[in-house]
Formats: sequence, C-alpha cells, structure tokens
Amino acid sequence: MWFAVVAHDAPDTLAQRLATRVDHLARLNVLQAQGRLKIAGPLPAIDQENPGEAGFIGSLVVVEFDTRELLQAWLDADPYVAAGVYTHVDIYPFKPVLP
Repeated sequence: MWFAVVAHDAPDTLAQRLATRVDHLARLNVLQAQGRLKIAGPLPAIDQENPGEAGFIGSLVVVEFDTRELLQAWLDADPYVAAGVYTHVDIYPFKPVLP
C-alpha cells in the first residue's frame, strides 16, 4: 500500500533539522534503493526553494509499506523525531493514478 506522509515541524527547529539531515536522508535512501520511496522533500515555510532562516514547516513523503503499522514503526525511528523536529505526523493511504 502506498501512503502519503505529512510531518509537521515544531517552531524554531531549523538547527535540529539541519544537524540531523544526513541521518534522515540516509534512511530515505534505503527506502529508495528498495523501490519503496516514491517522492520525498521538505515543505519550505516561504515560497522559496531555499527558505534560509524561514526554515521549513514540515516534510512530505510518499512511500510504500505493507501496513500502516510498519510505516509507523519506521517513522517512529526517524532522526527528526528523536531530535524533536516533528511535532506530529499525519498518514494518509494514497492511491497513485498519474503518471
């Protein structure tokens, strides 16, 4: 099953996000190598690719997991969670149509 994940950043956590980014991306790279990562990226706080000090409001990830429970376990182990970057994460079943 595919899932759309929207993770919401806590205020003023840009430093924590940047400090743990390498570890966060390493986990996503594993999913990509497994063919389970469909798309991933941060959500800038302003209409700029590089928002600078404005930072990010969260992340969007579309992934494939057998169950929501397996996805939740994977999310719970994310470095951004451990660093307090995310306040909460919303998980939605996703049905790809295009392309």
